Amino acid sequence: MLNRNKINFIISLQKKKVRDENLLYIIEGDKMVREYITAGMAVKSVIAKPEFLSSLTGNIPQQIETEAVSYEDLKKISTLKTPHNALALVEIPQRDVGVKMILKDWSLALDCIQDPGNLGTILRAAGWFGIKNIVCSEDCVDAYNPKVVQSSMGALIHLNVAYLPLIDFLSEASKDQVPVYGTLLNGESIYKETFEKSGIILIGNESKGISDSLIPFISNKIMIPRSGDSKYGIDSLNAAMAASIVLSHIAGKGKISGF
Repeated sequence: MLNRNKINFIISLQKKKVRDENLLYIIEGDKMVREYITAGMAVKSVIAKPEFLSSLTGNIPQQIETEAVSYEDLKKISTLKTPHNALALVEIPQRDVGVKMILKDWSLALDCIQDPGNLGTILRAAGWFGIKNIVCSEDCVDAYNPKVVQSSMGALIHLNVAYLPLIDFLSEASKDQVPVYGTLLNGESIYKETFEKSGIILIGNESKGISDSLIPFISNKIMIPRSGDSKYGIDSLNAAMAASIVLSHIAGKGKISGF
């Protein structure tokens, strides 16, 4: 049975300030907890029903703390309406992601993505298509927000996520002549665009699009064309859908390593 202090601490990790102070975040779900352990991620503790912990016998490193709890206890600390059988606390990676290294391959730059579900879906798509580096503006939602983590479905295992001033990052890219593909309504159709073998895909805010201050850094304005019959009701795609379509198209052209 979890004591009150432990319950309060785990609940407090739903707040960014507490996550930053303790360098910990929450993952939930049998599948995700197993994958994090198998991938060798820095899992600090697993809080789960006894039968789940029994199923891990011989597969869990000794340094990972385990605590068997009832389903009622899981309901107290879960961020979900219907909790799974397991929850874990994971260390937030402290990677020194150098800009020069990021610019050597494809990366996603996200400008003020505020919806946790959108960011989580973008991270999931990036992981699927082999994009390792995600650069978020400093006003993006936190990648370790429980809703982001849940919708990313384990993609954080494969990603380097950095929060940087995008003006500085894109300025560095411009100096190195790295192409920046910005998604804009007045851009060239992605189906006509000749993509390089590396570059930056810039995705704007859900409602406002790409900030005016970042437009000058875009070397290639791109857009996803819609059917000519769609006159009413749908005037844009959300950020996650747009990112997924662009990544799929670039991968289909064989421009992303592994495709």
